[in-house]
Amino acid sequence: MRLEEYWGVGPKTRETLVDELGREQAIQAIESGDVRALSDAGLARGRATRILRRATGGAGMDILATRDARSAYKELLDLAVGHAVTQRAADRIRVLTPLASRDAMESRLEDVLAARDAWAGLPDEDRSAVLAAYDRYDERDGSEHAAVEAALALLEAGVDSGPFAAIADLEPDRLEESAEALAAIDGGRVRDGVDEELDRLRDALGAIEDMDANALALIDDLRSEGVRDVEGFRQSFEDHLLNETDVTIDRVREAMPTDASDATDFVGATLRTLRNDLTAAVDEREEAVASDLQDTLEQARDGIDQAVEAVDDIALHLSLARFALEYECTRPSFVTGTDAAVSVVNARNLTLAARDDASGTRSADDREGESVQPVTYALGDHDVTAVPDEVNEVPGEERVAVLTGANSGGKTTLLETMCQVVLLATMGLPVPADRAEVTPVDSLVFHRRHASFNAGVLESTLRSIVPPLSTDGRTLMLVDEFEAITEPGSAADLLHGLVTLSVDREALGVFVTHLADDLEPLPSEARVDGIFAEGLNPDLELLVDYQPRFGTVGRSTPEFIVSRLVANASDRTERVGFETLAEAVGNDVVQRTLADARWATGE
Repeated sequence: MRLEEYWGVGPKTRETLVDELGREQAIQAIESGDVRALSDAGLARGRATRILRRATGGAGMDILATRDARSAYKELLDLAVGHAVTQRAADRIRVLTPLASRDAMESRLEDVLAARDAWAGLPDEDRSAVLAAYDRYDERDGSEHAAVEAALALLEAGVDSGPFAAIADLEPDRLEESAEALAAIDGGRVRDGVDEELDRLRDALGAIEDMDANALALIDDLRSEGVRDVEGFRQSFEDHLLNETDVTIDRVREAMPTDASDATDFVGATLRTLRNDLTAAVDEREEAVASDLQDTLEQARDGIDQAVEAVDDIALHLSLARFALEYECTRPSFVTGTDAAVSVVNARNLTLAARDDASGTRSADDREGESVQPVTYALGDHDVTAVPDEVNEVPGEERVAVLTGANSGGKTTLLETMCQVVLLATMGLPVPADRAEVTPVDSLVFHRRHASFNAGVLESTLRSIVPPLSTDGRTLMLVDEFEAITEPGSAADLLHGLVTLSVDREALGVFVTHLADDLEPLPSEARVDGIFAEGLNPDLELLVDYQPRFGTVGRSTPEFIVSRLVANASDRTERVGFETLAEAVGNDVVQRTLADARWATGE
C-alpha cells in the first residue's frame, strides 16, 4: 500500500516518514496506531493523531457529522486520557474512534468492564504496586525489562481475569529470572553488580588505568620512600600494586619486564601489560556472563514476548477502567433492528462531573450532595418502565422531542449528556448513567448554540445538519437553540421543518428551543418536554429542577432573574430601573419570589 493512500499523508509527510522510519516501518506504525513512532519521526502529535484516527477508524469518524460532535468526542478523549497509566496508553486512547459494528462495541466493553471490576477489587497497596510498575515502564519507554516487571506486578496483585488473562498463564519464577537477566544487560553490556568476578576484574582494570595515567607521579612517590636500588624499587612497586589493586601477585610478576632500561620504562611496561591482560580478562568474563544471561532469555523468550504484548494492551484497558470507575460508568444496552432508542436513567454530565472533581466537591465514593443532578430521559422504543423517585413519570416513546424551559436550566447540558452517552457507547465504553440504551447511529448531529446572527452562519449550519437526514442510515439530531442564528419567525419555520424532516426520516432527535408555541402543530410522533425553574435560593441563585417533565412546555424565568437584579441593585436609581422591569414581568411574582428567598434565610 502506498503511504499517500492514508488520509492526511501527502508527498511531504510521506517523505518525512520514509526518511525517518522507512516505508514498511511507517506503514506498520500507521496500521498499529503508534502515535509515538510518527511523532518521533517529526510529525506534530496532533497531526499524527488525526492520521491514525482515520487510518484505524475512518468509518467511525464519519459518524461525527458536525464540528460540535467532533469537539464533544475530543473532550471525552481528553477526560479519558487523564486516567491513562502510561504515555503509550494515552496515545492509544487518543486514537480510539466510534466503532462500526456492534460486535466490536461489545468486545471492547467486555474488556473494559472486566478490567474495571478487577481493578475495583484490588486493595490499595496492590493498585499502588501496579501503578508504580507502569510508571517505571513509562520511564523506560516500554522496555522489555519494564514490561516484564509490570507483568510481575499484575500477577502479584492477583488480577487474572478479562484482559488480564493474557498474562495469567505466565510463570512468576520464570518471569523473575527473565527480569533479572534483562536488568543485567544494558545495550549489550553486562551491568555492574551482576557478577562478582567481572566486577573484581573491572575494578582492577580501572585502578591500573588510573595508575598508568599518573605513572610519573607514582615513580616519584616510590623514590621518595627512600628506595635506592633496582630490586628495592621493583619490590616497592609490586607492594604498591598489590595494596592498591585487586590484581593477583602472579599476574603482577608476569607483567613485569626483565629488560627495562630505567624506572620509567619498567613502570610503564608493567602497567601496559596489566592493562592488556585485564582488558582481555574482562572481555572474556563478560562474554561468558552475557552468554549465560542470553541463554536464560532465550529459554524465556516466549514468556517475555507475551508479557511485552499483553502489558501494553492491559495498560489501555486499565486506563479506560480507571476512567469508568472515576465516573461510575455502567454497561449500556444496544437497541438494534427496527427499534431505535436513546435512553438514560440517572445520567451524569462528564464535563460537569470533571469540573466538580477538580474543585474537590465530588468524590467517586460519595455521591451525597452531588452537585451534578442526574437526569432521566428517553427517545424512541426504550425500556424505561420505571424511573427514579424524583422523576414524576415515564418518558413517552416518541423518537423526536422539543425541549423547552428555563434559562440556565440545563437544556444544553442535557443535549451534551445524551451526546456523551451515545459517543461512549459507540466507542465500546461504559457510560455515565445508572442504565442506558443506545441505538448505534450512522450520523451524530450535535449542534451547540452559536450566537452569530448572519446569513452565512445560517447557511453553514443548514449545510452541516440537514444532509445527514437526507441520506440512508440512522441519525441522531441534538440541536441547541437553532433560533440563535436567524430571526425568530424564520427560525420557527425552519425548526418546524427540521423536526418534521427528522420524524419523516425516522431519526432520533432533541431540539432545544424557546419557540415551542410557534412550532404548533408538531407532528404527532414528536413531543414537547420542559425544564422548570422553581425560584431563588437564599443566596439569590436560580433554583432549577434539571430533570425534564415529559409532555409539558417548560417555563422561562425572566421574573426570577429580574427579582435577583432588584435585590442586588447597588443604588436607588439602578433599583428603580429594575423595578420598572419587575412591573413588566409581573411585580407580584417578583415580590413573592423575594419574599420566599427571605423566608428561606429566616429574615
